[in-house]
Amino acid sequence: MGLSVTTEDAMKIDLPHLLQDTDRHGNRRIYYRRAGQRMVRLHAEPGTDEFMDEYRAARDGVPKAQPARPKIERALPGSLRWLIQGYYGSAYFKTLGESTQTARRGILESICLSIAETSRGPIERGKLPFAEMRAKHVRQIRDEKLDLPAAANGRLKALGQVFEWAIEDEIATEDPTVGVRQLHGRAGGWHTWTVEEVHQFESRHPIGTKARLALATLLYTGARRSDAVRLGKQFERDGALHFTEVKGANSRAITKKKRPEPKKRVIPILPEFRTILDASETGDLVYIVSARGAPYKPESFGNWFHDRCVEADLPHCSAHGLRKAGAKIAAENKATVHQLMSIYGWETLKQAELYTREANMIMMAEEAMHLVVPREKNKKGA
Repeated sequence: MGLSVTTEDAMKIDLPHLLQDTDRHGNRRIYYRRAGQRMVRLHAEPGTDEFMDEYRAARDGVPKAQPARPKIERALPGSLRWLIQGYYGSAYFKTLGESTQTARRGILESICLSIAETSRGPIERGKLPFAEMRAKHVRQIRDEKLDLPAAANGRLKALGQVFEWAIEDEIATEDPTVGVRQLHGRAGGWHTWTVEEVHQFESRHPIGTKARLALATLLYTGARRSDAVRLGKQFERDGALHFTEVKGANSRAITKKKRPEPKKRVIPILPEFRTILDASETGDLVYIVSARGAPYKPESFGNWFHDRCVEADLPHCSAHGLRKAGAKIAAENKATVHQLMSIYGWETLKQAELYTREANMIMMAEEAMHLVVPREKNKKGA
């Protein structure tokens, strides 16, 4: 299996055992995939020496060397980088979840390294005085990611958090992000599986395989992957799964909103799910275990499940999209808004109405399509 990839210089290269797909933001991803070996993502630009080094390491099964941690640049007092480094030491940042901290730091570091055109010429934004930042400068930072609306809005949110902390600590007096609007991104986010794609996955991964068990756990419980990796026999009671959602349960993040109570879920175990559970090899505490017999971390499970999607020729599908697919199928089967809220743990009507409205439009169109056919004219000579 080979892949022809085009470099930035429009040079095509052909190498065996490569796969390519696109994430929900339109970014290209390239993997080395060979039967019997773990799939490895290649990050460098195709055609470069770095790419070939990654390719050979993946081919030979050599673990990729971890890059040295970058040295923390000494920030000029009063600069944007200085302000952001202060934010890293604050409770606003330290109470975020580990994965959120990593993502937030990446966004803020990219802003610091981005270049602003000034009267003194091009300068890294991190070196500019934060007190001189205005809304027009924030819009420039946002608009550098016009092609990636989610990333653009992530920049706005991250900067807003920095200035919210700075104002509370009396370091800044104004928040330049106030009044700067978010971009309208593509509707839908992660790809929603179709019924045909579910059947395609099932054909590739029959009942009894771990992949089919994972699909059923996600689809028939409506659980996020952070909950799916925890579900197991200890949560079963009276024919249902009783569990508390992980999302937000242990959050300590500082927010102006009142923190909601942890969401407790009771999901009946469908006969179809029970059949798959009984035919599958499960762990003692959790249904889905790794090759070492241990529970997955959500991120590792997501990567493993995507590998199974690739095996089923569904590289655009993911664990995230199955939750949406279940909601779409339930709505098309005439589930009410409140029934969807109960199944998926939603607290507002907005998310549920999105699926019921789409399903109702489909059903109404099917019932009304015959009306677009002109009626026969019975008058002679018409």
